[in-house]
Amino acid sequence: MEQQNMPLFYQNPVALNKEAHADMTVSPSPTGYRFAASTRAIMIAAVEFFDAGRQFPIIFSASADGAIFPVALLGLEENENLFVDSEGTWIAQYIPAYLRRYPFITTDGAEGQTTVCFDQSFDGFNLEGGLPLFEDGEPTEKTREIQAFLQDYLVQIRQTREFGAMLLKEGLLKQIDAQANMESGKSYALNGMLVVDEQKLTQLTDANLVKLFRMAHWRWCMLTCSRFGTLTHSLVSRQSLRRNEYCRCDYFLY
Repeated sequence: MEQQNMPLFYQNPVALNKEAHADMTVSPSPTGYRFAASTRAIMIAAVEFFDAGRQFPIIFSASADGAIFPVALLGLEENENLFVDSEGTWIAQYIPAYLRRYPFITTDGAEGQTTVCFDQSFDGFNLEGGLPLFEDGEPTEKTREIQAFLQDYLVQIRQTREFGAMLLKEGLLKQIDAQANMESGKSYALNGMLVVDEQKLTQLTDANLVKLFRMAHWRWCMLTCSRFGTLTHSLVSRQSLRRNEYCRCDYFLY
């Protein structure tokens, strides 16, 4: 991977190799999810709409290559994650798959094959009590579990990319702004967020409407969009509790 194109969290990924890493073990990070403590938003796959959409406001955002992906909002301001406490504990019931995947990741290899990589900067490798990744030169059950998770994640992300492309092609996204005003006088602006435009749905042709509603995750997508206001207010409340402030929410849509 080129340094300038590193995915979020990954600092020094290298390919997992049974010879070079024969004695490597992996454990949870001693610092929990502190690596994500300054992450305001995290990409999710469409299959996560149901679980993630019950706890986080979900919007859509364009990736570096212009693809549209759903994103879970975790904070109100830059470098803030309201779901990681000072001890690094994740304080929500659901943990997005992108976070669960770390420190492992796949990259494109030769002839369309994927290569399992890991971030060497992760602090959970080779600790006492860690699980081995290889035994007698072969992947352990833990490694096979990691490989299966990564492969499924890759499939889900590809399907999510197709879902986002459909929304973009049919013009089904609209931009909204939101602002949270705290009693202290400080305001938090959430500008340029993309959500599904329900009015545009009514203008689709019958053929495109049927095609859209046959997509596996569409129903859960609409459910999360309908709960955006409630969950954003919940995010604001979480912020006010952390800072012991009173807040009110004003939403501006256009």
